[in-house]
Amino acid sequence: MKNHIVKIISTQIVTHDVMRFTVEKPEGYTYTPGQATQVSVNTLALKNEKKPFTFTSLNNQKHLEFIIKIYNSHNGVTKELGKLKAGDELIIHDVWGAIKYKGKGVFIAGGSGVTPFIAIFRQLYSENNIAKNKLIFTNKTESDIILKEEFNEMLGKSFINILTDENKDGYENSRIDMAFLKENITDFTQNFYICGPPEFVVDISEALKSLGAKTDAVVFEK
Repeated sequence: MKNHIVKIISTQIVTHDVMRFTVEKPEGYTYTPGQATQVSVNTLALKNEKKPFTFTSLNNQKHLEFIIKIYNSHNGVTKELGKLKAGDELIIHDVWGAIKYKGKGVFIAGGSGVTPFIAIFRQLYSENNIAKNKLIFTNKTESDIILKEEFNEMLGKSFINILTDENKDGYENSRIDMAFLKENITDFTQNFYICGPPEFVVDISEALKSLGAKTDAVVFEK
């Protein structure tokens, strides 16, 4: 596994617990939307603590971008990432496959599980090929929604927000279960892309298959 030491160019707060990291891109480093790499902090204490994160930038851009949820409640890699600033160093590794776009369909994300979809939607939007794709995005509260304005711009009415712990106008207040899927999806022969906590992915995958989705049309991280 090849290591690349890269400097952080900038950090930015995205939500109350999510940060954007713009970092150097190694020469010849390539990936496709939905792919990821292992990331560690380049310090003696942390360089061997690797965590997987998805690229949210596009391959043709000059720098790499990661949008990462910071967990300050326990001592881990993301807590340390949240302390970093421009000029600090990360170690990134080989690119590996995660979620790959197979064609138009419905994307279903829970919380920070939306990150593999960001570059996919950005690529489709840049190619004027985003039509007929839909994003169903569930979060606890409105303040948890990652890139709400950007998704609204890209997807318009095909961006469906669900809040599980908050009841607000303009948002669905429910959970994504079989009844919700039947009410909001009319074609179960199309592609489905799912990302979120493991139990979330399993439950929705099984519900979709029960409703007629083909196994090879349901894409999720393995």
